[in-house]
Amino acid sequence: MSMRPSRRGVLRGMLGGSAVTVALPFLDCFLNTNGTALASGGGLPIRFGTWFWGCGMNPQRWVPTKMGRDYDLPAELKYIEPFKNQINVLSGFDVKLDGKTNAPHVTGNFALLTGTTPASLDKHDVPTVDTLIADVVGRDTRFRSLEVTATGNPKDTYSRRNSNSINPAEGSPVAFYTRIFGPEFQDPNATDFRPDPRVMTRLSVLSLVKDDRDRLAKQLGSSDKARLDEYFTSLRQVEQQLQMQLQKPPPAEACRKPEMPADMVPAGYQVDQVITNHKVMSELLAMALACNQTKVFNMAFSDALSALHKSGTTAYHHGLTHTELADPKLGYQVEAAWFVERSMEAWGTFVATMAAVREGEGTLLDNMLVFAHSDSSVARMHSILGVPMMTAGKAGGRIKTGLHIDGGGDPITRVGLTLQQIMGVPVERWGTNSMETSVPVSDILA
Repeated sequence: MSMRPSRRGVLRGMLGGSAVTVALPFLDCFLNTNGTALASGGGLPIRFGTWFWGCGMNPQRWVPTKMGRDYDLPAELKYIEPFKNQINVLSGFDVKLDGKTNAPHVTGNFALLTGTTPASLDKHDVPTVDTLIADVVGRDTRFRSLEVTATGNPKDTYSRRNSNSINPAEGSPVAFYTRIFGPEFQDPNATDFRPDPRVMTRLSVLSLVKDDRDRLAKQLGSSDKARLDEYFTSLRQVEQQLQMQLQKPPPAEACRKPEMPADMVPAGYQVDQVITNHKVMSELLAMALACNQTKVFNMAFSDALSALHKSGTTAYHHGLTHTELADPKLGYQVEAAWFVERSMEAWGTFVATMAAVREGEGTLLDNMLVFAHSDSSVARMHSILGVPMMTAGKAGGRIKTGLHIDGGGDPITRVGLTLQQIMGVPVERWGTNSMETSVPVSDILA
């Protein structure tokens, strides 16, 4: 009886009386007949990510008028048309303040990411939704998560464990490439594997400090001990990631090590440079995902205050939302709206980049759940009612796509709860106070 080859199989032979083994590359026969999972029963990896843009949108130019399938595409959404059937538009979900002050460009963003309205600007001692998901799906990859920004500013990141543990973003394409595909990269489709001695050294150092850590903990007060425990929890995560690098990675069909990008002028906030930076970073991120370097990512196209500006001008997006007069005939701020369109154009580019990578019988996008969002709806008013959100990708068949869902003023935490449940986080309720919810957005659940 013929036996199906194993993806962990090797070719064996003899050379000069010694056994020789050569690992097999990733072959189509390692997939099931539908090309959607490994023939051994393990599924293709499902990735989760966020994509952020600042300063919201114009409701009359962004929110579709039709619900469900076949929703219309207003002017600011026309850039998603090629992948409309892969994208859900989520409107009408609100942040509830529960008596707290709306901190402009902060409250809305962190409420939708953490389920909690922050009490102050410098205290967000709850994890963002991406870290909750990474705790579940990011344990068996080299990086638990990757954070990147098109602006070049590492502070333009919204991923954190708490106010003391912020995940900085990488803003340089060359630095990002080196981090992922530099000397420590192990090609999952290579026929040979040699553990990197530098990784072994780093792992040894972490192991050697365990006894000193235990002795120090006995001398500390409760708050310092809690802080030390938090610190070493992050170190244990690093240790797990290092241990992964000492094992030969499983094959990744779509993985192709890219060429190093050309050195670029730091993006800053000049919009054309940001768009160029974003395109390169998106292509590198797509291959980092395809090579199974991570399953979780966060991409920031702009900062929450949206300092984007045109070349040769001093007027920037955020400032325009407060100073530009609305066109009396059109009913909106034309210059500010231009930046919204550039943001949505970049979102369309990002989705197209993920869809261009073939994986199994589908694409990388088919095996992803990307959550796109802003920090407010109408930036001129700092409104956190109806904060614009979208999802892209089918999450391996776990989610319905091509829908417009109106939340009808429901708490925005319904979306965060849904994202976690789709990605396998064992959570039934999420959020605090009036934003606590146990009701997912069931319309998009497959």
